[in-house]
Amino acid sequence: MVSWKGIYFILTLFCGSFFGSIFMLGPFLPLMFVSPSWYRWINNRLVATWLTLPVALLETMFGIKVIITGDAFVPGERSVIIMNHRTRMDWLFLWNCLMRYSYLRLEKICLKASLKSVPGFGWAMQAAAYIFIHRKWKDDQSHFEDIIDYFCDIREPLQLLIFPEGTDLTENSKARSNDFAEKNGLKKYEYVLHPRTTGFTFVVERLREGKNLDAVHDITVAYPHNIPQTERHLLLGDFPKEIHFHVHRYPVDALPESREDLQLWCHRRWEEKEERLRSFYQGEKNFQFTGETVIPPCKSELRVLVLKLLSILYWTLFSPAMCLLLYLYSPVRWYFIITMVIFVLLERIFGGLEIVELACYRFLHKQPHSNVRKNE
Repeated sequence: MVSWKGIYFILTLFCGSFFGSIFMLGPFLPLMFVSPSWYRWINNRLVATWLTLPVALLETMFGIKVIITGDAFVPGERSVIIMNHRTRMDWLFLWNCLMRYSYLRLEKICLKASLKSVPGFGWAMQAAAYIFIHRKWKDDQSHFEDIIDYFCDIREPLQLLIFPEGTDLTENSKARSNDFAEKNGLKKYEYVLHPRTTGFTFVVERLREGKNLDAVHDITVAYPHNIPQTERHLLLGDFPKEIHFHVHRYPVDALPESREDLQLWCHRRWEEKEERLRSFYQGEKNFQFTGETVIPPCKSELRVLVLKLLSILYWTLFSPAMCLLLYLYSPVRWYFIITMVIFVLLERIFGGLEIVELACYRFLHKQPHSNVRKNE
């Protein structure tokens, strides 16, 4: 049965992303055609204000407990984050970790391309320059090249979240992973899927070449009690009681140089995850069995609490205030309609805001598209 908590959570996030995209991100769209780097700098910070909202709701309203063990983050460092994909909502829950131990404005996520068409959520993700993929390397490689080179060129730090497994852990995906393992003489896994290393190795190599990578964060996520597999579970009010993150930080200098060794390195990390998760679920359901301690956050709990309360207050007032403006003023209604049309047309005609942003940067700096550079 649908829960009021689930409805409140989804509706609050949707309204915030919908009205935030139009009234907070929309006014800065013209800046993209003049200075894409400044547009990116501003948008990263505006989007981060919304990213605090699910963190605030999950912890303050629903009492979720987040425990992080292992290595500490270096605040503000440029990294690739690799994580096992236990549920379809892992990327959302990771914000609870990054809000304390890093900066939400730095995070970028690799997501399914279909998500960019979702009103509100998809518009905000496009404006945040998330990387939308089709899960076919032939189709995704050139876009990876363009957007990574763009971030390297404008010297904008990022923490790019990648799920090398490609999909969340279910009985069907585990069966496919085990079939792959059997055909290739690999171990069968129970708690993770065999990773796909092509995208990971490409991203690491590209960022390293662009001198925009400080470390790789290998994060293992686990849910000791209930496991909300999909968005539907959240709608039903099935929020996780606890989320555990175990972090291993690997400085860029410690990573293998060759692509083959980097692929092998990634596979070894997944072997370790399987054993770590086996010990977690079959033991006391925490990662402290390794002797690791809880990582002290780079922000005080008082500061985090203030941010969460301010986020709830701001977004609770923001959406009704925008509705009131729409009701009272016809120019606001015209702006609202025009901006929605612009978002839809940019996605339908050009492929999304992030594609237009890259095109503007290439035009202003007279840079060819990656496919053109290859042909040359």
